[in-house]
Amino acid sequence: MTRGNRVNSSGDLEVSAYLEIARNRKGAASELVEEDKPVNEGVVVIDFGSQYTHLIARRIRELKVYSEIIPASATWEQVRHLNPAGVVLSGGPASVYDAGAPEIPAWVFERRLPVLGICYGMQALVHQLGGRVSPGAKREYGHATLNLNTPDCDLFTGLPTAFPVWMSHGDRVEALPPGFSALAFTDNSPIAAMGNNDNIIGLQFHPEVNHTPLGRNILQNFLFQTCRCRGAWTPASFVSQSIARIKEQVGEGRVICALSGGVDSSVTAVLLHQAIGEQLTCIFVNNGLLRLEEPERVQATFRRHLGLKLLYVDASDRFLARLQGVIDPEVKRKAVGEEFIRVFEEAASQLGRTDFLAQGTLYPDVIESQTPENRASARIKTHHNVGGLPEYMKLKLVEPLRYLFKDEVRAVGLELGLAHEMVARQPFPGPGLAIRIIGEVTKARADILRACDWVVIDEIKKANLYEQVWQSFAVLTDSRTVGVMGDFRTYGYVCAIRAVSSEDAMTADWVRLPYDVLARISSRIVNEVPGVNRVVYDITSKPPGTIEWE
Repeated sequence: MTRGNRVNSSGDLEVSAYLEIARNRKGAASELVEEDKPVNEGVVVIDFGSQYTHLIARRIRELKVYSEIIPASATWEQVRHLNPAGVVLSGGPASVYDAGAPEIPAWVFERRLPVLGICYGMQALVHQLGGRVSPGAKREYGHATLNLNTPDCDLFTGLPTAFPVWMSHGDRVEALPPGFSALAFTDNSPIAAMGNNDNIIGLQFHPEVNHTPLGRNILQNFLFQTCRCRGAWTPASFVSQSIARIKEQVGEGRVICALSGGVDSSVTAVLLHQAIGEQLTCIFVNNGLLRLEEPERVQATFRRHLGLKLLYVDASDRFLARLQGVIDPEVKRKAVGEEFIRVFEEAASQLGRTDFLAQGTLYPDVIESQTPENRASARIKTHHNVGGLPEYMKLKLVEPLRYLFKDEVRAVGLELGLAHEMVARQPFPGPGLAIRIIGEVTKARADILRACDWVVIDEIKKANLYEQVWQSFAVLTDSRTVGVMGDFRTYGYVCAIRAVSSEDAMTADWVRLPYDVLARISSRIVNEVPGVNRVVYDITSKPPGTIEWE
């Protein structure tokens, strides 16, 4: 902490103290680097509740700099392990003058870190450093043209003097804090970018979205010119760092790994095996909610090709019994999550002393489940391996992929030497078919859905589309409709087909599958799967829908 900084009763750094830090920032920062040079670097993304926050973290990582999303309530002690090279303040739905509006933590200024405030993040900077924010006379949503006042600013190096940006705000900056100047404007925002000629920058627009075509250049300038990042975060560096962390966490302990056969658990298993070798036992649980022939395929792949120690547990009956009569999707997810843990604990007790449970939790699971790590974000659904875990567990968790997105996991898998067909496998939810069966889950309904899903994947692969879409699958609805087959009346289930494109599962768009592919899928399902007489295609994006139906 910097000595002599003054913090007011609300926790904000007083303007005079901040300006003193700003004036001394360059020399002091270099001293800090020399005295305590971090092994790795990270950029902290403070989440004020924006729907775009995860995109900020993704864009930074795409530039080979590690980033992590943290709540505004996080303390320096909770983020110091990231060795922050800079801070990005996200947008958000609040107004800075609202009661209880989120604030920038004092440590951001006290640590003399470069700061990039986006939308609400810029307004929070203005508000806390002595400027003024007011409701705009006109809201600004959508495309706008940004005009630069100072093209020689480091943040805009290499950019034209005017270019399109994406706006999404109702409030605007009316007066700048002491020491700041306006860097750019739009027709509706006289101050659309600001800076203090040192290391604090604010943008009213969103550089992280695709609608700001030069947004990547702006973030790149912030990272490599303002923050002086090295851009050394790669799949290879992640593997070496993860192996070291796993060894440190596990020590001489023994670990069981929840293996599903998907890319997440597969990469987790291989990482652990490289880190601790024979201390690892993988457990593959058949919960009765897997796809057709999946238990046989997974066991063959991992025993023959990866040489991992694998224990197979058939718990189909107990999962189906646990789900009997359950309709609510959240209850389904939590029931499956808890049952998995109990099965793993029982299996672990048969192996002797076991200390840890490893699982392939990813960052979208954490973000959507509203854990203590991301209180600013709304809970969309409880992922079985995050919010669905029981409060009491005998085993401690090892989750090396917890802060990675799916495409990053795939890159790590290739770095570890996994076969392309394993790494390219489409995601399959942990609760399995339970959340693709609308209504009660029974063995009979699971068998129907398995047959439908087999047709979908078979036709998608025949059309050479499997790796071009994020996910493609069938959903068994709880609706029945009248049909006619031959000369007889039928009353069967409606099967829905879902195919989406995505980068990280946080947003997704429905895929425009060719009509002939849809026709073959529909024809085969109604002819090959007893109990289904109608097929529909889901053309909903995320948002407003989610990828899975439940």
